[in-house]
Amino acid sequence: MPSNAEFKFEVVKTLGVVSEGKNGWKKELNLVSWSNRPAKYDIREWNEDHTQMRKGITLTDEEIAVLKEILDEIDL
Repeated sequence: MPSNAEFKFEVVKTLGVVSEGKNGWKKELNLVSWSNRPAKYDIREWNEDHTQMRKGITLTDEEIAVLKEILDEIDL
């Protein structure tokens, strides 16, 4: 893949904001479609208008279900 290939994504739905940094970037849980594929759960930092992002993690339906089970077991 060429290094200048266009990177396509669409934030289909914002599910929630986990935190906000002093710089205005927000760590969010969203449903994101990458390269016109079905949307997946995604946790990463975004600028205000979702035109820039930082490294994050993308999870399938199955993975987010397992993560939810793990989090439900944590005593906070």
